[in-house]
Amino acid sequence: MSLELLSVLIMGFGKRLLTLRKEKGLTQQGLSDKSGVHVVQIRRYENDAAQPSLEVIRKLSIALGVTADALVFNDTERGPEDQQLKLQFEAVSKLDTKEREAIKTMIDGVLLMHDAKQYTSRTSN
Repeated sequence: MSLELLSVLIMGFGKRLLTLRKEKGLTQQGLSDKSGVHVVQIRRYENDAAQPSLEVIRKLSIALGVTADALVFNDTERGPEDQQLKLQFEAVSKLDTKEREAIKTMIDGVLLMHDAKQYTSRTSN
């Protein structure tokens, strides 16, 4: 990974951490107390002076009550790139539980068929 890409990732993390901490009404010391991560490290993460380990991301996400994805990814970095598919997933999220389960079952079936086709083509070659 290039240093430039790494610095963008780190910079994004620090800003997201700062924003989420403030949204939760926590001081840096408060987040430190909840997460067990030293306050100096939290300060370094927010100032983009350090990159957290996976274990630290886990501790911070638990303390903030958010997913690790919320700390690591921008809103536009997750989910389908296809705009039509994105709109369809948004519509599915508004369905009732039984209807969502039916959609999940259909998607699982299509993915299984795809995997079987890939496996079959690999083994026949």
